[in-house]
Amino acid sequence: MRILAIETSCDETAIAILECDGGLANPQFKVLAEEVSSQIETHRPFGGVVPNLAKREHIQNLPIVYNQIIQKFKILNLKFEIDLIAVTVGPGLEPCLWTGINFAENLAKELNKPLIGVNHLEGHIYSNWLKPIRGILNLKFKILNSSRTIAFPAIVLLVSGGHTMLILMTSLTPPAGGWKVLGETKDDAVGEAFDKVAKMLKLPYPGGPEVEKLAAQNPKSNIQNPINFPRPMIHEKNYDFSFSGLKTSVLYYLRDNEEILRSAQDDSLKAVVCSAFQEAAIDVLVTKTMRAAEEFDAKTILLCGGVASNKFLQKNLLEKIQNLKSKIQMLVPPDKYNGDNAVMIAAAAYINHLQNKSHKIEANGNLGL
Repeated sequence: MRILAIETSCDETAIAILECDGGLANPQFKVLAEEVSSQIETHRPFGGVVPNLAKREHIQNLPIVYNQIIQKFKILNLKFEIDLIAVTVGPGLEPCLWTGINFAENLAKELNKPLIGVNHLEGHIYSNWLKPIRGILNLKFKILNSSRTIAFPAIVLLVSGGHTMLILMTSLTPPAGGWKVLGETKDDAVGEAFDKVAKMLKLPYPGGPEVEKLAAQNPKSNIQNPINFPRPMIHEKNYDFSFSGLKTSVLYYLRDNEEILRSAQDDSLKAVVCSAFQEAAIDVLVTKTMRAAEEFDAKTILLCGGVASNKFLQKNLLEKIQNLKSKIQMLVPPDKYNGDNAVMIAAAAYINHLQNKSHKIEANGNLGL
């Protein structure tokens, strides 16, 4: 099948066309064309995404991005032929979702093709079927070329600006895609906490990568009294998360240590805070993920979502996995498929199609798994 997918859940306008094959037993994907138009510069002055501005940009960018896709086919001398159109229907910002849905409905009518609604969260999960990367300590992450088979049961750690979830995945077959949500955040998602801490430290938007970058510069050998931020819910027997208290602890620490924000020319103090915050947040994520993997005898751990690109998270999780006696693999998509993109939406649409599953074609900002 050839699937054209549209993603406009937040501030990325993305369209992609995938060639899909292999069925549920061994889904395989070839990206024929993909385009993403970022809105970072539009929202940076506001320190976050402004829904109505994002909607305006989507309306303007969708026809442009679609024409870029068409041009790619012409350059590659490929016939522009598709079997199915897919569009993200949630979760996300509803004004943004509606722009993608309206564009997809008009396109489906124009091309006389069926339209399927896709859950953005499922897109993140199935991004692990897009050339996953296997972690190897002390080496760069390398692409799995020989085998992309994902062994079940698998524990999925979905971490993004809007969601933090642990999912037990047992198969690709119905019902419910063969998964169960083990736990999720009770307040802030971990990506949201990263962004809010960045804002407290007056770092540029988007803040999450800036926190990671500064944390990597922390000269630990020069720190006599490292900060020890709390690890909320790390000892709870459930698989839920909470990052609001950790974020508040950072706020209070900065309030009591005003010189950190005053030293605008010296980022070393901010680096200490970023490092301590990141260590606390990642410690909780890794501890609960490993606990779930051991309890459910997982053969694979799948990372996905924007925060999955965090190298400190990848390295710490991998270290814990390699200390286990039982064999378990860790997979994470390439960075460009961890963020919002249409390629993962097309992959999810293919699997949903084979499962005879589709979501209602209307925006649902709070859509869950």
